[in-house]
Amino acid sequence: MTEVKTARLIFICFSLLHDFVATLNCTSPTPESLFDALEKELFPRKLLRPVKSFSDTMNVTIDMTVVGIIGVNEKEQSLTTFIWQVLEWDIAGLSWDEKECGADRVSVPREKLWIPDVHITEFMEEDKSPKTPYVYLYNTGRVFDDKPIRVVSSCQLVIYTFPFDIQNCTLTFEPYLHFAVDISMIQGITAAETLEESRNVIQTKGEWELVDIKIAPSTLVITDGSYSDIKYYIILRRRPILYVVNLLIPSCFLITLDLFSFLLPPQSVDRSSFKMTLILGYTVFLLIMNDLLPVTGNTTPLINVFFSLSLALMVASLLETVFITNIQFSSSQYSAVPHWLSVLVLRYLAVVVCLPPKKKSNRITVSLHPPTKGPVTNTSIISSRDLQSVSGDTPVKPPPELALDELRKLSRDLMAIRLQMDKHFQGSKTSQEWEMIGIIVDRLLFGLYILFISSSFITIVCIWIWNQPYEG
Repeated sequence: MTEVKTARLIFICFSLLHDFVATLNCTSPTPESLFDALEKELFPRKLLRPVKSFSDTMNVTIDMTVVGIIGVNEKEQSLTTFIWQVLEWDIAGLSWDEKECGADRVSVPREKLWIPDVHITEFMEEDKSPKTPYVYLYNTGRVFDDKPIRVVSSCQLVIYTFPFDIQNCTLTFEPYLHFAVDISMIQGITAAETLEESRNVIQTKGEWELVDIKIAPSTLVITDGSYSDIKYYIILRRRPILYVVNLLIPSCFLITLDLFSFLLPPQSVDRSSFKMTLILGYTVFLLIMNDLLPVTGNTTPLINVFFSLSLALMVASLLETVFITNIQFSSSQYSAVPHWLSVLVLRYLAVVVCLPPKKKSNRITVSLHPPTKGPVTNTSIISSRDLQSVSGDTPVKPPPELALDELRKLSRDLMAIRLQMDKHFQGSKTSQEWEMIGIIVDRLLFGLYILFISSSFITIVCIWIWNQPYEG
């Protein structure tokens, strides 16, 4: 009896060293016979890794197909996708004859087999996808595990070019506990085949579209050992038409209206009130569309900079209108223009805006009598004889000293009249300089507006065109 037990022990040890399980022998080609053999040879060993010895490495082949892109959360920096994960591995020494057992493959409960602990390292939430209770077991010992997974994974999003952004998110498949010497991850089909299959079965047609999939095997090295993993790079592109229609085009319309408001006279009250109405409308527009803009603390999107600059230009144009209006009505009360401001604006900025200062003449001619057309027949000089005829008195010859004093008073009165008329019709030099500064600033801001709108439009179009032909 002792010899029989010793022989059995030697046979079992030899079997364990040679193969994990032996070839199955079915008494008949029926499901009951095959499951009885599996229950006897395979299922009791579900706690052991199915290899010949502990030093052997088990190869796990993985394939992944993207079925749906549910959404991207910029605030949480996460990507939600629905994928199909396919794992395949071999049970060492397991096989059966197809004719003898009646089938080349059979579905067995998942809890009856040893399953590799492959997981996605970027997981942020619990998997809420439907559970698959069965796996396929082939007569060659090959196990085929296909199951759906709803993945909420972390992804470092770059939204600088929103809404024309392209995101590159990673899904890393690796064993949770087993080192690379125990389980080695092997890539199944190629990246091109994975991309084609994903595009054929993808169900979602929402904000994001699948652009490319790349695969890269790698090894994670830590202090205790290394882990074998497979990285899938999922490249997504946002469909920007919603944001172009709801954000960019209305904003460009409002900016264009503010641009054409420069055609109104700067001293007009209607211009300032029109600009104030535009600023109020633009602010309400940004508040309404705030939910469409991405929320993140790392990078400021370019579109937010565009909106901020647009609002800043509107406010600057309103302030400039207030400044020019004040100059038009109160420039006579201002002090002289500072020398540095006069040189900067009247000499340099005037040339930039193609408005060079006019050369002024120091000679001032005051005409007390407007010129008449045709030959002059009568003089406008009133003689003392005419005065005598009007008054009816006899002519009195004034003394020479009194006549000289009267002429001096008349000269001073004429000089005062000339100065007053000069100030009234031509304005003082200080007022002219301030008014010229206002006109130059108005022309400069108008040019900056045109430059900003043109550069913004060209930048948006270039980014859009640059991202459209991306194919991986």
